[in-house]
Amino acid sequence: MSSSFNVVDLFCGAGGLSLGFKKAGFNVLFAADNDTKAIKTYNHNLGYHAEVVDIYRLSGSDILKKIGENKAVDIVIGGPPCQGFSIQRRGSDTDDRNYLVLEYARLVSQLNPYIFVMENVSGLLSKRGEEVLKSLKETLGATFEFYTKKLDASKFGVPQARKRVFLIGVNKHKVDKAFEFPEPIPEFELIPLTVRDSIADLQHVDEEHAYNHKADKLSAINLERIKSITAGQGRDSLPEHLQLACHKNNVSHRHLDTYGRMPWDSVAPTITARFDSFSRGRFGHPEEDRTVTLREGARLQTFPDDFQFFGTKVEVARQIGNAVPPKLSNCIAEHIKCFLNENIKVQNKEVAV
Repeated sequence: MSSSFNVVDLFCGAGGLSLGFKKAGFNVLFAADNDTKAIKTYNHNLGYHAEVVDIYRLSGSDILKKIGENKAVDIVIGGPPCQGFSIQRRGSDTDDRNYLVLEYARLVSQLNPYIFVMENVSGLLSKRGEEVLKSLKETLGATFEFYTKKLDASKFGVPQARKRVFLIGVNKHKVDKAFEFPEPIPEFELIPLTVRDSIADLQHVDEEHAYNHKADKLSAINLERIKSITAGQGRDSLPEHLQLACHKNNVSHRHLDTYGRMPWDSVAPTITARFDSFSRGRFGHPEEDRTVTLREGARLQTFPDDFQFFGTKVEVARQIGNAVPPKLSNCIAEHIKCFLNENIKVQNKEVAV
């Protein structure tokens, strides 16, 4: 008998998903990723149960040995690398990273949990992702019912315009009922957090008094660019002599957010793996002539201030940008906890509500 559930986090990164599940009372017993610095970050903040692993060499029996063979894995969570499905990506639809989703499916099949949670970019549901998604469902379809939904993090109290796909698999042999995704916080209850609410106080904090409070150094030309625009403006507001030739020659160029400042009084743009770079998006500070710092990005992802990241500036930005916002993760985790407590078949496991 157990009053909580055992979780394994695959492709865990810095631990955004794990943090949300841990706060909901789940036992996260094992986590894996191939990123050494992300694992250092994870273990420092969440407990020393994460390992640097080549996922191709990992099996379900390996995981059970690591957590103790008398312990079952109740839930598998994870976010397999998604760059191959990204709508921002150009070139061939074939990308070896796409097939890491199938390694995730292989391990889910071997661990046979009550439920699995997989997070990915919207492109998973596009032409780029359809073949891999079909293969995943073929691998797991005999055991799991699938539920897919694109969730907007800003509707769950995250101060960021971030839409990601969540694929939930429910073990039809162990769970009685169909799954329904958590509803967004009702508008009359939701207090939309803005960039100002989230990071304004950090303007007066120096690097020595906040973990990872470090901004990108701008080149002379980018310093001139950022000084020429105000909060919320992007590269289309730059004076002509400061615009790139490719932008001037193609006014419909899709990357309108590059060389821009965040707004103060609305949510932030999506925090990506390169939010540390002014040239990669609307990542300039709303007021100061710099990019947002790593800590400010972590705040916009809803990581707590005592969550410390390790690595170079680029490595830390990648860890933050690739993470599931812990606040969104926690909303999903709380919902799953209630769902499982109410619907697990009695003959399989007795769960205290």
